[in-house]
Amino acid sequence: MLPSQRHLFEIPREVCYLNSASYSPLPLKTLDAGRMAVGRKGQPWRIEADFAARQHERARSAAARLINADPNDVALIPAISYGVATVAKALTVPRGTRVVVLENDHSSPVLEWHARAETHGFVVDTVRQPTDGDWTSAVLATVERPGAPPVGLASISSVHWSDGGMIDVDRVQAVLRRQGAMFVIDATQSAGVVAMDVTKLDPDAVIFPTYKWLIGPYGRAFLYIAKRHQNGVPLEQTSAGRRNVNSENPVYFGDLAYVDNARRYDMGERDHFITLEMASIGMEMMAEWGAAAVSERLAMLTQRIAEGVRDLGLDVPAQGVRAPHILSLGIAGGIPKELIARLAAENIHVALRLGRMRISPHVFNDEADLDRLVAALSKALRG
Repeated sequence: MLPSQRHLFEIPREVCYLNSASYSPLPLKTLDAGRMAVGRKGQPWRIEADFAARQHERARSAAARLINADPNDVALIPAISYGVATVAKALTVPRGTRVVVLENDHSSPVLEWHARAETHGFVVDTVRQPTDGDWTSAVLATVERPGAPPVGLASISSVHWSDGGMIDVDRVQAVLRRQGAMFVIDATQSAGVVAMDVTKLDPDAVIFPTYKWLIGPYGRAFLYIAKRHQNGVPLEQTSAGRRNVNSENPVYFGDLAYVDNARRYDMGERDHFITLEMASIGMEMMAEWGAAAVSERLAMLTQRIAEGVRDLGLDVPAQGVRAPHILSLGIAGGIPKELIARLAAENIHVALRLGRMRISPHVFNDEADLDRLVAALSKALRG
């Protein structure tokens, strides 16, 4: 099993950080790269002419590797919301159909469709949060609901951000395909941890950022978009998205046709000399460990917590319906904010999400962290 990677991070022993589903720490290697990059921007005359292009392709390739994609099918974007807006502009949801979203899903894969529904003649159909934690069955039931209009598109997270519920995207895709529906996946809470192969799954789009599980910076994200949708109009009009708009040529606007791959959807001002390299390093580290090894370790950690709190009167989702790396604990009346604050005062960091305690360890956590959390919860709840 993959051992704890705490030595690669700047995390004091007294800190028990179990909140990577919000923000992950940066590895020491990434911190060093960021400091060097700030100095590079301070002396731009030292930046090589092809440096930006190399940075773009390194990050694009690192992101593609995580989902077994062709780098040509990956666009550089700043956020999930940007990616969903790009996809919504490139795809056409048929009138009279449904767009399926998850209740209490994060805002990015949901709000774009609400904003477009009336104008484009479709309805947004929300999958209600299941009491048994089985999101996959709930999604399938909604998609196949008798008498409902056909589904045009599903825009859902592969792991629910609040309760850690796992959605079996393979089963969902099979049902959507039978209806001829499109599938847009927000992989924010799964990329790098839960294996995904877009060559086999064949989704229409997959979007993920780096600041959570990919141990990278804020403001860097990636959009995989299937080749069948790479003929759309981008969200922004940039020179990089055109075949030949080049300031070094005698004629600036040489060829205004769009490039024939996902690069047409790249964001403007993509030359992030500081954070793009930092993003690449984190993704490369995750790929080297591999999703299977990371998932195995984190599943062991969350199960250790689940077993440790079994007698504390907490609601613990069944192992078969939760993601390996996120454990959501509930209690009658909801987890009190005071408990989260009390843990933080003891340097144990978890999150309160929709009335439940969300615990999200990463590769830098070890068994001592978990035992410390369990002991603190036992003391607080039994006391």
